[in-house]
Amino acid sequence: MKKLFKNQWTNIILVVIIIAMVMPQTRKPIAIVFNKIIASNPSVTDEEERPEIESYNWILEDRFKNEVDFRQFKGKVILINYWATWCPPCIAEMPSLNKVYQDYKDRVVFLFISGEEFETSQGFMNAKGYDLPVYRMKTNYPDPLEGYKLPTSYLIDKKGRIVIKKEGAADWNSTGFRNTLEELLAN
Repeated sequence: MKKLFKNQWTNIILVVIIIAMVMPQTRKPIAIVFNKIIASNPSVTDEEERPEIESYNWILEDRFKNEVDFRQFKGKVILINYWATWCPPCIAEMPSLNKVYQDYKDRVVFLFISGEEFETSQGFMNAKGYDLPVYRMKTNYPDPLEGYKLPTSYLIDKKGRIVIKKEGAADWNSTGFRNTLEELLAN
């Protein structure tokens, strides 16, 4: 009898989770929590397999409508993150990105690129208390920096090689990632 009761509770919990995932009001918060739980450390690409940026010919626009030429970042460590306010994995990784940004914003170039209107993306940042720099693309990204899947992030070294390409949510505030940043900044 206890086994039957235990199985029923498991079924009840499973049904409640499924219903919560179907309901529009609870789907996004549950997806965000789930993505935080499964977020992994971004892994470094082996040195001999790191693709290089083909061109720095890329124009972005900041939230003040100023054009930003990607060429000015050549020779610097760069973290690019393609994201959207409606994307649960993007939202899930933002707290860890914000912590890293707070510690490295003076030494690493951070580009948080969204296709949404600035009122939407900046409104999200303001509501969450983040001061991450938001940009929009004015011209197409250079190869191989595509961002069709959200979130997609790239960590680029001073020589223009992609050290990390991560699709999906990640824990950017990990010791391993911070050690990678320190190593790139030292070289």
